Amino acid sequence: MQIARGLKALRARARLTQSEVAKHAGVSVGTVNRYETWQDRAKLRIPTVRAIADTCGATPEELDTLIQLVRNQENGWWMDHPAVPEVLDPLMSFEDVAEYEHVFANALVPGLLQTPRYALALHEAQDVRTGADAIASKVDARVKRQAILERAPALHLWVVLDDAVLRRRVGGVDVMAEQLDHLYAMAQRPNVDIQILQFTAGAHAAGSGGHFLILGRDDTGDPLGNVSVVYLELHKRGLYLDAPTDVQSYKLMFDYLRSQAADTSASLQLLAEARQELNR
Repeated sequence: MQIARGLKALRARARLTQSEVAKHAGVSVGTVNRYETWQDRAKLRIPTVRAIADTCGATPEELDTLIQLVRNQENGWWMDHPAVPEVLDPLMSFEDVAEYEHVFANALVPGLLQTPRYALALHEAQDVRTGADAIASKVDARVKRQAILERAPALHLWVVLDDAVLRRRVGGVDVMAEQLDHLYAMAQRPNVDIQILQFTAGAHAAGSGGHFLILGRDDTGDPLGNVSVVYLELHKRGLYLDAPTDVQSYKLMFDYLRSQAADTSASLQLLAEARQELNR
């Protein structure tokens, strides 16, 4: 998406049509269109990106940024992992370059905060016709994805958990107890904020909506500008929204959810109380 937006912005600044760019860059009009449409997951080539960007008068800094984005896309661990479906390739790529991720979870613990045993229990329930080796590979991919919380600079993760997430005993008491302990520990990290949206809060801003993520970066020094995207988790597929009106709508919704949820300190206590309930 960043590459597509960058190339489109460069062409608009140069006041060129796709046909004009194609002619001077030595590529087809279809190629220019594909490279400006991020939903088309055709493999991007550095020489083509360079030719289009040069034709549009990209600065050295803009060109370097675009080429690095292509290299990041090629080198992501998820590209060759057998358990990461194509529909999740964009999500992995977004997380790899994002500065923050905001998540509303209404039923299950978000993937970045799941323990291996919790993830295993989920996959065993959801993939009843999948073999043990394939399920183990999916759990491995889930754990690898969590490495973005350890990188430098670390991703800032802000999660609003519905009360139902704490009450659903995925994997049984032992697995859920371990998961609650993990949430409690993660909530004390400087780059992780967890808020609990209690049942007593009543109706909330997300209404009947389900699990969603907002990923973005606010890097004013980025030659290609800031970027944000919303990911909606659906059964067997996902939906990506990048239109400014859609992104702003979900950002506002998340702000309302944060205001309705218990603050981070009170949420720590709620996590501890949920853990104590399991002990009883």
